[in-house]
Amino acid sequence: DGYSQLSAYERKRLKNITENAKFFAALKLHESAARLHQIATKRPSHVTKRAKPKKAEDETVRRRSMRLQRVEPSGIPMPEMPAQPGAEEYPQVPAGPLPMVPEDQMGDSKLTEDLLTTWMRISEVLLVIITNVLMMLSRYQDSLNSMVLSEDNIKKVVKYRVSSMAIHPSESIIFVAAGDKSGQIGLWNVNSKSEEGAHVFIPHNYLVSCMHFSPFNPAHLLSLSNETLRCGDVTRAVFDEICRSEESLSSFDFLEDNASTAIVGHWDGDVAVVDRRTPGTSSELSADIGFKRTRTVHVHPVNKQYFIAAGSVDVCIYDVRYLKSNGNKPVSSLKGHTKSVASAYFSPVTGNRVVTVCADDKLRHNNNTGRWLTRFRAIWDPKQEDCFVVGSMARPRQIEVFQDTGKLLHSFYNLDCLGSVCSINVVHPSKNILVGGNSSGRLHVF
Repeated sequence: DGYSQLSAYERKRLKNITENAKFFAALKLHESAARLHQIATKRPSHVTKRAKPKKAEDETVRRRSMRLQRVEPSGIPMPEMPAQPGAEEYPQVPAGPLPMVPEDQMGDSKLTEDLLTTWMRISEVLLVIITNVLMMLSRYQDSLNSMVLSEDNIKKVVKYRVSSMAIHPSESIIFVAAGDKSGQIGLWNVNSKSEEGAHVFIPHNYLVSCMHFSPFNPAHLLSLSNETLRCGDVTRAVFDEICRSEESLSSFDFLEDNASTAIVGHWDGDVAVVDRRTPGTSSELSADIGFKRTRTVHVHPVNKQYFIAAGSVDVCIYDVRYLKSNGNKPVSSLKGHTKSVASAYFSPVTGNRVVTVCADDKLRHNNNTGRWLTRFRAIWDPKQEDCFVVGSMARPRQIEVFQDTGKLLHSFYNLDCLGSVCSINVVHPSKNILVGGNSSGRLHVF
């Protein structure tokens, strides 16, 4: 009780910090470093391709939908689609848990161990406190003007087009994860200036469309691809499998602060509720919300029973408590989109605003990316309730910050260092850090 001079809020905050520090200390995460070293040193010296899983003779044949088998309901095979020119054959990633070892087997295992240990260390005693303090607009613009891009903060992190990104909430180390169109996940310690500051892992077979560090435990990185939702647990050096589906998955978001449950969107329009605490890799509920396609789902920051879904020309809000298999009605619908909607997200503090990206250019903003670029997603700055960040087709190449009124506040560009379109962007929750990812797998850190 030697803190009587502190306010009630500060005493509560100090108590939370102490209790969380004790909790993370009890986990003894540093003991996992030895396991990381074991895994790294037991790897084969050089493997050029991922080994395909062996099929047992008596293995139960897994049911596959007729759509995935390219068979019409009548049983007549559908005509084969012509292969895209230049398409590559990717070795298949097996189902179930995967060891957290990098794709490139030629590097020094000690460097991989260092990267994973850094991720584990910055996650141990991290306590994210949302103060909901919004800066005055003039101060916010000053902070944007102070952010710069240098050659040291540009790196090719994944091999192919960046399709999703996540930034660790650590305030001491800039640690970024990027997913690409082939299923790769690259981890980059931006503060490490060595050539080996980034390593690539392959936990998925297909495009990684969505990633989040767990808000409850940032030692967990959850990533979603067409076939599976995985959790990369650095304390165990394993990519666990949380959910596997025959229907293609598109996006996910956490329904609770403890990150135990999630809402998952499907490309065919359905949504599913997943509970990480239940055994197996099936969802708890699959619900038809009347969409032809669901590209993104996002949970309200305050009233977490609500989530917004976007896809085709639909943008609707639903109450997860009343979801059922069929006949679901939205709580609210955002009308007016005439073309395909790429994303929709609630504002970060109150959730009173929603920003969408649509091919109808209603922001008078050129976001027609074409087939070779990842579609833009406008994201809110977590530190500013009414300002969002979005890529741009404008020249010189730039990343733009808008106010919710449509006013352009700032353009991030560098004529010497940024010459490509950054379709996917992520903003640090408490620091003035912006990361933009392009279609060659390169990340740019302002």
